[in-house]
Amino acid sequence: MFTALTIAGSDPSGGAGIQGDLKTFSGHGVYGMAVITALTVQNTRGVTGVHDVPADFVREQLEAVLDDMPVGAAKTGMLSVPATIHAIATVLAQRPVPHLVVDPVMVATSGDALIRDDAVAVVVERLFPLASVVTPNLPEAARLLGRAIEGEDAMRASARDLLALGPRAVLLKGGHGAGAEVVDFLATEDGTRAFRGARIETPHTHGTGCALAAGLAAQLARGAELPDAVAAARAFVRRGIERAVALGGGANPLNHLEAGA
Repeated sequence: MFTALTIAGSDPSGGAGIQGDLKTFSGHGVYGMAVITALTVQNTRGVTGVHDVPADFVREQLEAVLDDMPVGAAKTGMLSVPATIHAIATVLAQRPVPHLVVDPVMVATSGDALIRDDAVAVVVERLFPLASVVTPNLPEAARLLGRAIEGEDAMRASARDLLALGPRAVLLKGGHGAGAEVVDFLATEDGTRAFRGARIETPHTHGTGCALAAGLAAQLARGAELPDAVAAARAFVRRGIERAVALGGGANPLNHLEAGA
């Protein structure tokens, strides 16, 4: 059985975070496990409260899973405080998993902040060097690099600059960009590759970033090569958007249940 672990925050409305990741794992035929880093008061309209799980308790959850279960791949999501990031990085440095997808979650789809300013640098310092691939969107990449990113040439350059921060690969997501196409750039030591698809105008975007990173982890756990894993994860998100139904009064979630091929 293929297995994957999500290390992230909880979304009680079910579209993103731990709940969305577990649905995504299942949609890719992968047994999912979860370490919860934060509890949020959240729905499709926004985030109104965050309760961070104590860092030592996060560490104990992670160690309990690694002590007992095979982990084919792991992904990180909402890591809002430095102590939690240090705890996770320390464990994974000592007990590495085959694949680690780092999704540097900073802002929810609703626009609400999900990470403290002092935690951003710690993600780069401690988790990027452990990562098989990091998956920032355009606003997250702009924050990490301290500059605006507009156009494909700037995206290619930014993906390469993020690669220089230590991960083995970078998937820079273009969903927040403009134009008729959504273009993502995958940067590795072998070069940069573009993945293209027609942009869908839709309100069904809650949890799409989580689903892409979780799908990427699931495909890596299944043994896919990175470019194939990217293509499969992108296709899952696209189907989830196309088959979504109106749930909630804000940014509706994608349909994880019917996104599988």
